[in-house]
Amino acid sequence: MSDQNTISVRVRAFRATDDPETCEKFIEGHKAVLESVGVKKVTSANNDWMYNPAAFPIVVESLDGEKVFGGARIHCADGKTPLPIEEAAGYMDPKIYKVVKELSKDGTGELCGLWNSVEVSGLGVGAFIATRAGVSMCDQLGLSTLFALCAPYTVKFAKKVGCLIYKDVGNEGTFYYPKMDLLATVVLLPDIETLQLANPDDRDIMFNLRKNNDHVINEFVTKKNVHVELAHKLHLPNANKNEFKIL
Repeated sequence: MSDQNTISVRVRAFRATDDPETCEKFIEGHKAVLESVGVKKVTSANNDWMYNPAAFPIVVESLDGEKVFGGARIHCADGKTPLPIEEAAGYMDPKIYKVVKELSKDGTGELCGLWNSVEVSGLGVGAFIATRAGVSMCDQLGLSTLFALCAPYTVKFAKKVGCLIYKDVGNEGTFYYPKMDLLATVVLLPDIETLQLANPDDRDIMFNLRKNNDHVINEFVTKKNVHVELAHKLHLPNANKNEFKIL
């Protein structure tokens, strides 16, 4: 963080198995946010992901890397480990297994574990920043499509990056998750290559981040009268575009 009217943070992506220390910070931050809304345990909060080479966290952190303010994860379908959405919704609607298997041929995955701390809530450096960065880095992983399981207030974020409500599973795309009194919506980004349905401004940013993974973006959050400097570090040095095409 910087002065009163400027916030400077780093938005960094990595393979989970390459940085266990940051994974631990991600887990602690996410756990605190979930517990603050009365959720003690959810499938996507299972900590086994930090040992999964098909999981790629995106963290919004201090420039020195000491503090994680929020983030998300991309889980790639690898033919071995179920996606969080399969574990969460499969027992309610087994069709999700067939859909994921079919889409895995061209590379698919899931954006999950989305959170941001109370400290930065409303300052424009939280959940959506990680969502946009996560979609941007999918090109490096060879993914063509991307699922997400959204809380009602995050569906709008998903639509901004080009997602559609996926109505072929659940009750027109909805489930009660992670508790019976909380509704979740399945969304699918159908075209990572073109991002045709994304908000035009956000599409331009995602395309720029795809071309230049290490890029600084300056934004102004009008409601808070705050300038946000986002230093992106999204390059994945050991990424392979064919690693997650499961035939």
